[in-house]
Amino acid sequence: MNKEVSLKVKAKFVNKLKGGYPLISKEAISNVADLTDEGTIVKLVDDRNVFIAKGYYGKQNKGLGWVLSRNENISIDQPFFENKLKKAIKERESFFNSSDTTAFRVFNGEGDGIGGLTIDYFAGYYLLTWYSKGIYHFRDDIIRALQGLVEWKAIYQKKRFDEKGQYIEEDDFVAGERGEFPIIVKENGVNFAVYLNETAMVGVFLDQRDVRRTIRDSYANGRTVLNTFSYTGAFSVFAALGGATKTTSVDLANRSRSKTIEQFRVNEIDAETQGIIVEDVFHYFKYAVKKQLTFDMVILDPPSFARSKKFVFSAEKDYKNLLKEAIAITAANGIIVASTNCSTFGMEKFKGFIADAFKETGERYKIVEEFSLPADFKTIKEFPEGNYLKVVFLKKIK
Repeated sequence: MNKEVSLKVKAKFVNKLKGGYPLISKEAISNVADLTDEGTIVKLVDDRNVFIAKGYYGKQNKGLGWVLSRNENISIDQPFFENKLKKAIKERESFFNSSDTTAFRVFNGEGDGIGGLTIDYFAGYYLLTWYSKGIYHFRDDIIRALQGLVEWKAIYQKKRFDEKGQYIEEDDFVAGERGEFPIIVKENGVNFAVYLNETAMVGVFLDQRDVRRTIRDSYANGRTVLNTFSYTGAFSVFAALGGATKTTSVDLANRSRSKTIEQFRVNEIDAETQGIIVEDVFHYFKYAVKKQLTFDMVILDPPSFARSKKFVFSAEKDYKNLLKEAIAITAANGIIVASTNCSTFGMEKFKGFIADAFKETGERYKIVEEFSLPADFKTIKEFPEGNYLKVVFLKKIK
């Protein structure tokens, strides 16, 4: 039985937590010193000891833990987790029944009622990602609940809770039959080679599914495409399959070349006909300007935070200037796909960066489409930070 600690919520945070906000922040609690062991069940009360909510203590960069229930009498045990998982799985029924998409998110943290945990599905394999020692404390109950609800080939896990919120290197295998990697999954009929046993990332970011499909179906045909911060080249693959005359993928990581070649290969695209460049994107922009290169479509999806030898990039601080570099090498009537996964600002502020970048370059633009997270990445209105993805398709007007 987990021990329970009462946490006093400061007056100015009471209504927010009562209203459904799921994150327990340090600033909201007056007796933080009473918390000792991650995984402790916490009871949030106001200054008159009136019950507000029940949750768990688990430190991650966002806060001290998450609310799990607003029912004082509920037990946080295997049946509790089973109910949450069952509801989430039912809501993804259309994904489970799809033959042309076999990789998607089954459980999306606080959006599905358990902050600090995500579960992804890859063609019969399940991947659980734990974002704090606190939620990992409940792993046996959660894994058993999952095993009882779905058919599975194997279960893998990623622990993202060392001191800096980084991935903890280990085998990652939990149960079932070890996969023969890569396993090939489908997204809207396109193949991806996925590795559940290597580092924190598996080879594809599932949250960009709708954006990739749109690039393939509506924008790529007949265009030259530059894909920056390209990782394993997923956008490039979709662009090539959509009829792009050529894709150029640029990423600083050495592994990006072999990974991108592999993604082209599993889709029977000759990588020799595409450009794959291992270089700092910021250097590449300068090179492209010098050589007077232009592209009909530029995809700009940087990490929220990145560090190269000479430069530290932060989306909040530097996205506008990055976009100005992209504008300079986008052809007239070309498309820029401006994307960010930074959760510290919303769509309106992002559109402000876009407006400023065009104003400062003296160019004109039109917004043609915009996207946030796909349906399987469930979010709740009480926690807008959870809807972190912002993607805007921009047309550079002559």
